[in-house]
Amino acid sequence: MCGIVAAIATRNVVPVLLEGLRRLEYRGYDSAGLAVADADRGGFVRLRACGRVAGLTAQAEARRLSASLGIAHTRWATHGAPSEGNAHPHVSEGVAVVHNGIIENFEALKTALQAQGYVFVSDTDTEAVAHLIHSKLRGTDDLLEAVRLAVAELEGAYALGVISASDPARAVVARRGSPLLLGVGDDGSYAASDAAALLQATRKVVYLEEGDLAELRRDGYRIVRADGSAAERAVHVSSLTADAVELGPYRHFMQKEIFEQPEALANTLGLVTGGGAASPRCFGAEAEDVFAGVRRVQILACGTSYHAGLVARYWLEGLAGLPCAVEIASEYRYRKPVASDDTLVVAVSQSGETADTLAALKYARSLGMARTLAICNVPESAIVRETALRFITHAGPEIGVASTKAFTTQLAAFALLALALARLGGKLAPAAEERHLGALRHLPGAVRKVLELEPEIAQWAQRFAGKEHALFLGRGQHWPIAMEGALKLKEISYIHAEAYAAGELKHGPLALVDERMPVIAVSPADELLEKLKSNLQEVRARGGELYVFADAGGEIGGSENVHILRMPEHYGMLSPVLHVVPLQLLAYHVALVRGTDVDKPRNLAKSVTVE
Repeated sequence: MCGIVAAIATRNVVPVLLEGLRRLEYRGYDSAGLAVADADRGGFVRLRACGRVAGLTAQAEARRLSASLGIAHTRWATHGAPSEGNAHPHVSEGVAVVHNGIIENFEALKTALQAQGYVFVSDTDTEAVAHLIHSKLRGTDDLLEAVRLAVAELEGAYALGVISASDPARAVVARRGSPLLLGVGDDGSYAASDAAALLQATRKVVYLEEGDLAELRRDGYRIVRADGSAAERAVHVSSLTADAVELGPYRHFMQKEIFEQPEALANTLGLVTGGGAASPRCFGAEAEDVFAGVRRVQILACGTSYHAGLVARYWLEGLAGLPCAVEIASEYRYRKPVASDDTLVVAVSQSGETADTLAALKYARSLGMARTLAICNVPESAIVRETALRFITHAGPEIGVASTKAFTTQLAAFALLALALARLGGKLAPAAEERHLGALRHLPGAVRKVLELEPEIAQWAQRFAGKEHALFLGRGQHWPIAMEGALKLKEISYIHAEAYAAGELKHGPLALVDERMPVIAVSPADELLEKLKSNLQEVRARGGELYVFADAGGEIGGSENVHILRMPEHYGMLSPVLHVVPLQLLAYHVALVRGTDVDKPRNLAKSVTVE
């Protein structure tokens, strides 16, 4: 959510700032801006624009802007409507600030600062930060110290980038609750919300820890903790490549990432595809000891990751025999759950920075539940650092806001977890384990076969594009897949979509069904197929039009108002991984026909780092 880039170097950093913002567009934003040092007149130049980074770039190019120090930002509105006046950077008499996160006590700060004579011209919480830092500079000429004193008064979450017109030799950054990392370049120092933004300048990165501040100079950097003491943080070489965050031959990142799923699954399952077993060590060296005392599982997640957890509940209970609860993270932390120290708490997040999931994880730990596991795509993320165990999904960077490969690799991780816990608990015979592992090894190839259905799904999308509502149905472990399909459709095509367990049709949703309401059914050839077929007959009897994703040999026949797409094979327990792929493709192609912004849907952000 939002994006920050900061740079100080011996070269012109304006192209670095703008390209960095472009690579952070996937995080979601409604306006963009930058502030750079003005070497000729002192002070700085500030440019801001509503809409896309391209508009800001056009302004900078028209002015032939050049500078060796600057900060830049993409904003996703929280306080104040999207407007140029609310866009970052915000300034206070020579101090410019960009900010991700939410300052919860900004109204109290604003009142105190107004009493000191500061005038507010925006509706944002960030402007209070700019004025607060300026007020601290009245007592010190050290920008790092002024920022340190200021952030000590902030309540909430922040990642900050700060420059001062009176100190053009440095920039200062700080983080608490929002991601921020440094880039170590040969020609200068950089910072950004994501390593992808800095690949153009350097692959050497330093992950700031909670409460860290850093001073960036042309010849290096220094990091301090919140109390001002010096801190050493390791330098990592990012495994990201420029190709990984470029489109290549695809029209959109979402399409690219849908088609990257076979490779992402193969990378995620690498420990078992080479002939290994479902060992607890997949989750960390201490996993066997942690898992040995587990008697129940609590999954915490949001959005798409929550749907992965709902599928996992069927596997963990069915294979491992462990009671499993799945909860939306933003709800869990505001109730009083019954806690037990024999519970494995699993926090699931693509970015590892999801604020609600991180807060729920910390809340669970505060209740005495120390057996914690992160399933995440980002090794150095906050959630990974907070858990005793971790499983990195190796999906690679996911740029499209609507998650695809992150979801299927989370399912793969949960399948391994269910097998490992079942094996450890004596619930899995060797022959059954090998059968499940064989299915996992074949999974990337099975997904490739499903992707070959894209042309047929694109034809379905033409019929869908004019609809404004849709109903998704599934049963058993495919009900969460119906939920995920509905979420994808609404996220990127803006068609209102709902998902129900098909058996619930007659308990209310059937009232919505008529010839204008398309009904999408996830229909694998499993033990619930006959039950589902009866539910589909209820739809047909009301004149509803059915679109059915059925397995080969599923014994569902097509007709004028019943459209059948046959999956290449039935895949047993892992069928949800296959059945979600055509739903992703359907949402993508419907969005194409409707002409929406596929990768950057309105009002949404990729990494939700605020409550």
